[in-house]
Amino acid sequence: MTTTNLRHSPKGGAGRGLVLLLVLMCMPLVLMAGKRDYMKDPKYLLGAVPEVEGIVTFQKNFTVTDKSDQQIYDVLLAYTKNSLVGNAIQAPNSDYTRIISEDRSAGSVVARIDEYMTFTHVFLNLDRTRFRYLLSATVSGQKVNITITQITYYYNEDMDGKNGIPYKAEEWITDKVAVNKKGTKLYPRSGKFRRMTVDRVEEIFNGFVDVLTTKKGVVED
Repeated sequence: MTTTNLRHSPKGGAGRGLVLLLVLMCMPLVLMAGKRDYMKDPKYLLGAVPEVEGIVTFQKNFTVTDKSDQQIYDVLLAYTKNSLVGNAIQAPNSDYTRIISEDRSAGSVVARIDEYMTFTHVFLNLDRTRFRYLLSATVSGQKVNITITQITYYYNEDMDGKNGIPYKAEEWITDKVAVNKKGTKLYPRSGKFRRMTVDRVEEIFNGFVDVLTTKKGVVED
C-alpha cells in the first residue's frame, strides 16, 4: 500500500518565501523606473503649471452646444457636490470641504476641496499628501469656465492628522522651484507634487467635460 504524505513540503515553502523576497527586493527598482519616466516627461516640465499674477491657477474653457445654460448649471452643481465634495475628506470638526456658494442667477458654483493625493502605496509604504484647492465653475450662455487655484498641501501628517508639513503651490510646484534651470527635468522632492497635481487637475477638468458630453456635446475653446 502506498502512503501519501499530506504535510506541506518545506522546499515548497522555502520557494514561495524566496519569490516573495525577490518581489520585495525588486519593488524599489520598479518605483525608481517610474520616477525616471516622469522626471523628464515634457508634460510636466516648463509651462505645465500656469500662474496668474504669481498665483498658481489652472483653467479650462469650453462650450456646450446642446444644452441651455440652466441645464449646464445643474450638471456643474451636481458634479461638484457628488463627485468632488462628496468624495473628498470629510474631517470631524472641520468644514473645509464644502460648497462655499451656489448662485444659479450668476451661473456660478464655488467649493473648497480637501482630498488625499497618493504618490505611492506598496506593501508597508504609504506616501501621500492632502491636496487642498478652491474650485469655481461658471457658465455664461453656453460657455463654461472651470478654475482651480489657492492650492496647498499638507504632507507627512501623523495618523491623527497632526504635525504635517504645509506647502503652498507657489513655493513648491512652479517652474521656478520645481524644474531645473535647463528646463529638462523635475527636482526629486517637489517633482512628485507637481506631476500628481497636473494629473489630478486634468482628471477634474475631464470629469466636468465628460458629464456634459453627448454625441455633439462639448467644444473646447
